[in-house]
Amino acid sequence: MPTYARRLLLSCGALLALALPAPALAACAGEGGPPADPGAVAATLCLLNEQRAAQHLPALSSSSPLRAAASAYAREMVGRRFFDHVSPDGSTMLQRIKAAGWVAASGSWTAGENIAWGSGGSGTPASIVDSWMHSAGHRANILNGAFVEIGIGIAPGAPQAGVRGDAATYVTDFGSRGSATAAAAKPKKPTARCVTRAGATAAKRCARR
Repeated sequence: MPTYARRLLLSCGALLALALPAPALAACAGEGGPPADPGAVAATLCLLNEQRAAQHLPALSSSSPLRAAASAYAREMVGRRFFDHVSPDGSTMLQRIKAAGWVAASGSWTAGENIAWGSGGSGTPASIVDSWMHSAGHRANILNGAFVEIGIGIAPGAPQAGVRGDAATYVTDFGSRGSATAAAAKPKKPTARCVTRAGATAAKRCARR
C-alpha cells in the first residue's frame, strides 16, 4: 500500500455581527460586496493571496476539485443546518476531497480547511477574511507555506435557522500534492477551532465527531 505524508488542519469560525478593522492592504474587486455576487469567490482568493504576499509566501492557485468539494460542503451546511468539519452523516474533509478527485492514489499530500459564516456586513469576503486573520487557527492555514492550491465555496444562507438578513457560509479547502510535501508535512491529528462573535467576543471549541 502507498505511504502518504498527510496533514489535515481544520479551523472554523461563525461570524455574526462583529467586524474587525481591515488590514492595510490594496483593495480587491468585490471584497465588500454581497457574497452572492459572482465575483465573491475571486475577491476572497485575492484577499487571501494579499495576506500571503505580505508574508512573502507564494500565491494560492484555484483547484477545480477542491472548489467542487468546498462548494458542495458549503451548500450542505446551509441545507442541513449544521456547522462543523464533520457532516451529520460522518463525512470528513478527507472523504470530501477524495470524492472530488483531489487526493491521488499514491504520493504525498497536505490539506487544511477553514469554514465560516456571516450575516449582513459580516458576510462579505473582506469581513470573513479579516476575521480569519484575527483567529490563530484560521491564520495558520492561510499563511501555511506548504499550501499551493485552494478551493473556495460560498453558499447563500446561514447554517442555522432564525438568522435575520442576508447570510453566507464559506468553506476554503487548502492543499498541496507532490514529493515536496513529504518533506514539509508531518502526520498530525486533525484539529478544529471555532470562534463565535455576536456583539461581544466569545470562543468555543468545535467538537470533532
